[in-house]
Amino acid sequence: MAKIGGGKVNQERSEAMSQQEEIRDKKILIADDEAHILHVVTMKLSNAGYKVITAMDGEEALELCQSEMPDLLITDYQMPYLTGLELCKHLREDERTARIPVLMLTARGFNIESHEMAKAGIDDVISKPFSPREILRKVENLIKHASTAAKQGPEY
Repeated sequence: MAKIGGGKVNQERSEAMSQQEEIRDKKILIADDEAHILHVVTMKLSNAGYKVITAMDGEEALELCQSEMPDLLITDYQMPYLTGLELCKHLREDERTARIPVLMLTARGFNIESHEMAKAGIDDVISKPFSPREILRKVENLIKHASTAAKQGPEY
C-alpha cells in the first residue's frame, strides 16, 4: 500500500520553517536621515520577520553597530555626522564589526566606484527610489551569503 502525504512535502515544510526561524534570529540596522525611508524599510523587513533597529545619522549607526552587532547594515550614503562611506570604513577598522554585511542606499544618478565599494566593504548598492520588494530581495541574498560564509569559515 502506498503512503499518502509523501515525505517530500514534510521536508519542504520543515525547511521553510527552519528558514523562517533563521530570519527571526537576524537583526538588521537601518541608518537613514529620512524618516519615511526608515519607516518603509522597517515595515517591509519587520513584516518579513526580521528584528529591525534604526539610526538617524552615521554616528548613531556606528554606536549601534558596536553595541547591537547587527547581522546586516542598510545605510544611506548621505547622512549627518558620518556619511555611509565613512561609517563603513569605521566598521572595517573594528575587528568586532568588520564582517557586518552592508547594503548602501544612494540617490539616483550617484555612483560609487567599485574600488571604493571594495575598500569600504560595501556588499551591495541600491538607488533611491527603490521598491520595498527589491530591498527585501537584496537583504535575503546578503543574509544568505553571510550565513554561508560563516559556515564555510574564513577561507570562503
